[in-house]
Amino acid sequence: MAFLFVLTVGLIAGTISGIVGTGSSIMLMPVLVYAYGPKEAVPIMAVASVMANFSRILAWWREVDWRACMAYSVTGIPAAALGARTLLALPSHAVDLAIGSFLIAMVPVRHALARHDLKANLWHLAIGGAVIGYLTGIVVSTGPLSVPLFLFYGLSKGAFLATEAASSLGLYFAKSVTFERFGALTSDVFIKGLIAGASLMSGAFIAKRFVLHLKPEMFRLLMDAIMIAAGLSMLWNAAQS
Repeated sequence: MAFLFVLTVGLIAGTISGIVGTGSSIMLMPVLVYAYGPKEAVPIMAVASVMANFSRILAWWREVDWRACMAYSVTGIPAAALGARTLLALPSHAVDLAIGSFLIAMVPVRHALARHDLKANLWHLAIGGAVIGYLTGIVVSTGPLSVPLFLFYGLSKGAFLATEAASSLGLYFAKSVTFERFGALTSDVFIKGLIAGASLMSGAFIAKRFVLHLKPEMFRLLMDAIMIAAGLSMLWNAAQS
């Protein structure tokens, strides 16, 4: 039953994240924690995130801004590996607490960023990649931070979805390799990640036809609701452990 629940939520999460550019980890992580526990859920989500981002690149291949991707990834990849190593040193309840608090805190932060008409260049992407990369290694999703950064750079619609996914792909791959290097990504965990990732990939291709029709107001409400609900779920898990 837990297996089917993971697949169902993964398909829904993959579809939504394929439309708005983020949210799959935020939606799926509480389900993975419920099914497998926080220590297994984090590397499972890392593998699934690699697959989810790869599917968005395939769906929008011609739209990728490779200069922006390289600027972000060159600092983000090593920072993500360092963050993942930090995460492995934390106890399970601390992982739940950190992720849950981060998700809820990102709601007002995202609104604060949206109120400013900021512009980003390649140097800003490199600096942002280092900071967001390290946080990506520790928490399940930093989409609420990376999404505005790429939007401030001037990307939109397919170009935004493809470039953000291509940039995040390297970070999650580095995170997965770090987990494997330190024994957290076993063959069993890897297979679970592939299964969860397959459902996310399917949702990404379903989402492509809806990208142009989502109103900005609905996007904001949807992301706020998802982040608050997921954050509260993680804090509840922390309180029970």
